[in-house]
Amino acid sequence: MSAVPGDVAALAPLLEERLPALGRGVTIAPFGGGQSNPTFLALGSGGEAVLRVQPAGKRLKGAHAVDREFRVMAALHGSRVPVPEMLLSGGEDEWLDRRFIVMQRVEGVVFWDPALPDKTPAERGRVYDAMVTVLADLHDVDIASVGLSDYGRPGNYFARQFATWQRQYRASETGENRDMEQLIAWLDRHLPEDDGTVSLVHGDYRIDNLIFDPEVLAIRAVLDWELSTLGHPFADLAYQCMQWRLPNDGVFKGLGGVDREALGIPDEAAYLAAYCRRRGLARIEGWTFHLAFSFFRLAAILQGIYRRYLDGNAANAETALRYGQTVPVLTALAMAEVERGG
Repeated sequence: MSAVPGDVAALAPLLEERLPALGRGVTIAPFGGGQSNPTFLALGSGGEAVLRVQPAGKRLKGAHAVDREFRVMAALHGSRVPVPEMLLSGGEDEWLDRRFIVMQRVEGVVFWDPALPDKTPAERGRVYDAMVTVLADLHDVDIASVGLSDYGRPGNYFARQFATWQRQYRASETGENRDMEQLIAWLDRHLPEDDGTVSLVHGDYRIDNLIFDPEVLAIRAVLDWELSTLGHPFADLAYQCMQWRLPNDGVFKGLGGVDREALGIPDEAAYLAAYCRRRGLARIEGWTFHLAFSFFRLAAILQGIYRRYLDGNAANAETALRYGQTVPVLTALAMAEVERGG
């Protein structure tokens, strides 16, 4: 386990002062595996909390937005979308030269393998039902009533996101990737018109960003909101289904090659139908585009992490290197999806 950077460890007196519920003798230790924003456990005589910090060194513009994480989770606390309670936000001051947030630690289990090998078929069905239910609840949040009307820019969400992640990819590019170039060109030709649909989107909704109750398998908390914004709900939906196409033995454990029916995991059609039923939708239009866009966006994110590895700023160098090696796999899968979809 990596050591705590000295400037992060030096936050302990501040946390002790500002968060009296932690008690005395606060210490900070590594916690979790966050690649984008390093995560730590703050532990005192009276309790514990989770600390997330922007990475040291050069950061791409708009990336590592822990302040946005704080805002959106504070807004959602008490809603049908379960999130930790936000406790403190700070940084870029005399305490630390980059931003940090502190939140409640939510107890429960995180499932790292979407195939859920230790569960029964009935239990797997409950996990996936919980995931689609919370995703639908998220997309039904009244953004005005929770104070998030200005949480994203107006206009075509996919056009904005395509421009953003293309720019981020170019800023962290390390060599030629022909599939990525073909994918960028295809997405550019197939960008959908703005249909006016706007909801709060998580941006990284997948099973290992959720904390589950170990007994009833309900979701206790949705984590890692750094990429959240106002946008099109189908982006979240396709992102989750995109990951199910990834190999189960890769850096990201997916459901590619897994017999979902035998395991009691819904196939894509059933999952989409459940989502549509919960939101009162007739169908999902433009599914090939949404999937291809999800592959592109994830590849751009991982390329940025790989760039930080090369620059010596990765939170976990070994994992960051493996992420970089995954980028061509993602772009190849994307182009295969494009070809299947016509």
